[in-house]
Amino acid sequence: MIETQPQPTPMSFPEVQPEGLVSLSDAAATKLRELTVEEANPAIGLRVYVYSGGCSGFRYGMMLEDQPTSDDVSVESKGIRVYVDRESTQYLQGSEIDYLDTLMGAGFTVNNPNAVSACGCGSSFRTADSAGSPGACHH
Repeated sequence: MIETQPQPTPMSFPEVQPEGLVSLSDAAATKLRELTVEEANPAIGLRVYVYSGGCSGFRYGMMLEDQPTSDDVSVESKGIRVYVDRESTQYLQGSEIDYLDTLMGAGFTVNNPNAVSACGCGSSFRTADSAGSPGACHH
């Protein structure tokens, strides 16, 4: 009998359950419906991700996505699909995506219970477990 050695796998992440990962506020869901009203693709959704950068160590990114990848955790909130890559799930667990429209500007924001601090620009954060690599604060 020939024994085979397990093949190394790329970075593995714990299994993530979509329940409670991220949710959308009513305002965010309304704005996303407005942005996608003319889209014929039923899989269109909001991609939310975290990457290294910003003055606190991590930054949020968002964009409309045609479909999820095999690495994504898919969530549906208020009828809108949200796609989060597995690496970002550890930073976004329990977060709410909101949309604000004020005299100072309009845009999506993340209310993240994992963030222990954020910078003045509002798009950068750090968690208790991982500080990231602080850098310049660019919008």
